[in-house]
Amino acid sequence: MSQSRSPVIDPLTLLQAYSIGVFPMADDRDDDDIYWVEPKRRATLPLDAFHLSGSLARTLRRDRFRVTANRAFAQILALCAQSAPDRPSTWINHPIEQAYGTLHAHGFAHSVEVWEDEELVGGLYGVAIGRAFFGESMVSRRTDASKVALAWLVARLRFGGFTLLDCQFMTDHLRSMGAIEMDQRDYLMLLGAAVAGVGLGAGGGASVAALSAGSGVAAERAFAPLAASPLPPSVTESGPLSGQTIAQLLTHTS
Repeated sequence: MSQSRSPVIDPLTLLQAYSIGVFPMADDRDDDDIYWVEPKRRATLPLDAFHLSGSLARTLRRDRFRVTANRAFAQILALCAQSAPDRPSTWINHPIEQAYGTLHAHGFAHSVEVWEDEELVGGLYGVAIGRAFFGESMVSRRTDASKVALAWLVARLRFGGFTLLDCQFMTDHLRSMGAIEMDQRDYLMLLGAAVAGVGLGAGGGASVAALSAGSGVAAERAFAPLAASPLPPSVTESGPLSGQTIAQLLTHTS
């Protein structure tokens, strides 16, 4: 991987980085610096190859959890940034948290939240550009909570016409759910097709505020002229879909 240090993250630069296969990380939650990463091996989860285990299908059908989207983005990001026994440190520092909060306000960063009664017990967040969704982090505070979030995301992204779910680095957890690993060159081919036609400008001092002011639309849609459609309504709103429906969608598309 290649790395370069930078103290701040401009949201437009962040979107441009994703469009060429680069993303930011930090060494620690309290480290103010970030570095840009371009893995030589990339994990993706083919949307038509998601592995729905029998136990996960039963969990979905029982509607043990309530699932929403974009209802608690800041809470999910903060939960992902917390340390845990299996993750004593985190790469989500405060500049990263702030940058993704800005992307969410402009309709490019999205979350899936998993609730047990009124308690947030898991979920994920990521960035959408064109037909690509870049998964950033998952968190689980109950058994299967993050799996439910990922299953929900896969079903709705497929329904919404997405072609790429980027998982960044391979883990045993992701592999068990159908993720595959590929060379950077192959990944960039998939990425190029997924973001084809998306215009993010060339930088040149452009700012999120300037783009918002010139767009004439609500803040959450401010980037729509640049990215065609960040996420269709079928994905950004939880809607009436039940766990039973999600399980059926995945059964029909796996």
